[in-house]
Amino acid sequence: MSRRHSFYARPLLAAVSAVTVLAGTAAAAPSDASSGRSTATATASALDDTYYQDALGKTGAELKSALHTIISDQTKLSYSQVWDALKATDEDPADSSNVVLLYTGRSQSKNDNGGNVGQWNREHVWAKSHGDFGTATGPGTDVHHLRPTDVKVNSTRGNKDFDNGGSELGAAPGNFTDSDSFEPRDEVKGDVARMILYMAVRYEGNDSFADLEPNDQVNNGSAPKMGKLSVLKQWSQEDPPDTFEKRRNDVIFDRFQHNRNPFIDHPEWVGAIW
Repeated sequence: MSRRHSFYARPLLAAVSAVTVLAGTAAAAPSDASSGRSTATATASALDDTYYQDALGKTGAELKSALHTIISDQTKLSYSQVWDALKATDEDPADSSNVVLLYTGRSQSKNDNGGNVGQWNREHVWAKSHGDFGTATGPGTDVHHLRPTDVKVNSTRGNKDFDNGGSELGAAPGNFTDSDSFEPRDEVKGDVARMILYMAVRYEGNDSFADLEPNDQVNNGSAPKMGKLSVLKQWSQEDPPDTFEKRRNDVIFDRFQHNRNPFIDHPEWVGAIW
């Protein structure tokens, strides 16, 4: 079931923009004093000269393989450490005591987290049952696809694939769902797409976890697949990375996992691979 949108697309930022890498360490975050990574401001071109140098000029499977090698060099968090990481990565820029919830866009106290109705919890954007990795250290704790969400909305999304269509959620206007898919609000469609595609590059089946891959269908069940690829590609193109998403990528890189989501830094690589 599909429908047409009056799509809200954020303006594209300059191709070579400053990427602010924030200093500091959140509670319970693993330290990485010996990493040699700078907390100074870096530019997109500087990342290409250093972090992404082995991926430049490549396309298709060759690019995917190069990015996999690059982003697999990361610090892994425990599932309990994810709470503190999300309080930093998804901090409300207008209120440092709050986080912004992915699907509702609601700003809520960082400390109002848990499993009760009205609280926020940890949403696996790549549903953890798709590949059966649960909350295991690795894909189950990778903050690049874990986001704070309203408990009830998280439950409604469940492990559904992503696609256009369905009925609007009363608890989260702008989000739609039907029996086999979930459509997030326009403002985060691209974020969702880039998180799914990050997971497909990072987890290739060579580290005791399943080979995660996008496909162009829904109802993927427990298979290590997530859809719907054609829709995700459209979402990524129509909703380019904004300041919030770029800052989030920087915070994860600098303070927690020390790896990046390449599709935030280079959205054009989505089409270069898929």
